[in-house]
Amino acid sequence: MFNLNKCLILHSIRNNIMSHIELNDKKIQILNVAERLFSEKGFEGTSIRDISKEAKINIAMISYYFGSKERLLESLIIYKTSDLKLQLENLLQENLEPIEKVNKLIEIYINRISCNKGIFRVLHFEINAKKREKSFIAFTELKKGNLKSVESIITQGQEKGVFRKDVIIPLITPTIIGTYFHFHMNKPFFVELLNLNTEALYNDYIKTSLTKHIQQTIKALLVYEN
Repeated sequence: MFNLNKCLILHSIRNNIMSHIELNDKKIQILNVAERLFSEKGFEGTSIRDISKEAKINIAMISYYFGSKERLLESLIIYKTSDLKLQLENLLQENLEPIEKVNKLIEIYINRISCNKGIFRVLHFEINAKKREKSFIAFTELKKGNLKSVESIITQGQEKGVFRKDVIIPLITPTIIGTYFHFHMNKPFFVELLNLNTEALYNDYIKTSLTKHIQQTIKALLVYEN
């Protein structure tokens, strides 16, 4: 795995965040099974019966917990994405130089995506399908909150005279995520090109070289030229 300890920490943070909706082990089991099936077969291609069979629970229990497949999808999206808000808010309060804070921001995003590939695949399918926009209302609000944290981090650097004033802040996150996903979506090509013959080599390259490349790219966008 990309970084087992960090993924376990994310799981713990996520459970604490979601405790207000009374998650229990059975609900988490259902959500994890739904994530895997939705990412493999798509939302339309996955039935409640499929999820109940895979999770080894009664169909009625899913309806009792979530009400419908659409509400299950909404709960899954929030469950898998809400942890980033807390991480960014905590980063905002850390006593770090602006560029160090941005570098850590990038590490957080890369680690988070690497630990949650399934939900990002689901989000990609669903956003393109444009059939369940209501399921994404809460997710959109989360993204707006996360953007405010990113804006605050960049603004701190601008106020210190370290970062450029003409930065298009809403494009920072897509630059980070887009670079990662281009690399990951073309995995066979880069595995051969960079001789990443094992999963461990591939994951380590993401953690080190790819992350460093993205950090250098974002720094070039933010920092004044010498």
